[in-house]
Amino acid sequence: MSFPASAPALADIHRALAVFAHPDDVDFGCAGSIAGWVDEGVDVAYLIVTPGDAGGFDDTPRAELPRLREEEQRAAAAAVGVHRVEFLDGYVDGTLTPTIALRRDITAAIRRFRPDRVLTSSPLRRWEHLAGPSHPDHLAVGEATTCAIYPDARNRFAYPELLAAGLEPWVVREVWYAGGPAPDHVVTSPTGTTTRSPRCAHTARRPPTWTWRPGSGTGSARSRTTPGCRRAGWRRRSPSCGRSDRARPGRRHTRRRSAAQRDSSYRLDIWSLRSTFDTCVSTVLIEM
Repeated sequence: MSFPASAPALADIHRALAVFAHPDDVDFGCAGSIAGWVDEGVDVAYLIVTPGDAGGFDDTPRAELPRLREEEQRAAAAAVGVHRVEFLDGYVDGTLTPTIALRRDITAAIRRFRPDRVLTSSPLRRWEHLAGPSHPDHLAVGEATTCAIYPDARNRFAYPELLAAGLEPWVVREVWYAGGPAPDHVVTSPTGTTTRSPRCAHTARRPPTWTWRPGSGTGSARSRTTPGCRRAGWRRRSPSCGRSDRARPGRRHTRRRSAAQRDSSYRLDIWSLRSTFDTCVSTVLIEM
C-alpha cells in the first residue's frame, strides 16, 4: 500500500502544524522545509507527543533524558524560526497507539492553532526501510493525526468537552506525510547554519561514532530525481557538528554493519549533508 501521487502544494498557507512522536523527528526529516516556510512568512508550530524517554545512545540517567530532549527540541525549533513547541503529557516513548485519547489531544491542538497545513509522519509502513520511518510510534502518530484532521477536528460533535472549552471546529486544508512509501514531493533547500543547526541541537540522540548516509545505492526518491547523489555509506563524524557547521569527511566504513549501527543511523530522508537538505514527502489535499 502506498500514497496516491502527491497533489500540488497550496500556495496560500498561513499556518502549519508539525505533529511528531519524538523530539528530533521533525528536525532530522523536515527542518529544511520548515525553515523555508518560516522564511515565506508561514507561522509554524510543533506538537510533540512523547518526551523521547526511550531514546539516547549513552549513559545519561533516564530521569534526566526527557528534560534534556525537550530543551534540545526547543533549541532546534528556534534555529529554524519556530518558537511555539508543545509537548503532550501522559504518553510514553515506544508505546504509542492511535487511541481515542491521542486523537482527542491532537484534535485539540489543531483547533487551538488552526493550521492550513499539517506535517506528520506517515501512517503507512515502509517495508523496504523498517528502521526509522516505520517505527511504531511514527505510524501511530501518523494515523492518529490523520483521524484528527478528518473527521475529528472539523466535527463539532466530536469531543464535546473541546467545544465547551472554546475550541471551535477547524478544517485542515493540506497534509504532508514524511517517511512513507514512495515519496514523490521533494523540497530542496541550501544547507547552512539554518538547516544544519537543528540537527546539531540533538546531542542526546547523536550516535557516538558512525552515521549512515543514504544515496544512489538505496533506491531512494532523491537518487531517482537528483543528479549527482552521493553513494551510500558509513561516514565517521565528530560527536559535535564542528566549527564550520558542516559534515566532516571521513574514511569509508567497509565492515558489515552491526544491529547497533543500523539502529543508530539517521535515516528520515536526510540525503546529502553538505550541499543540500531535502525533504521527500507525500502531500494530500483535504476535501472541504
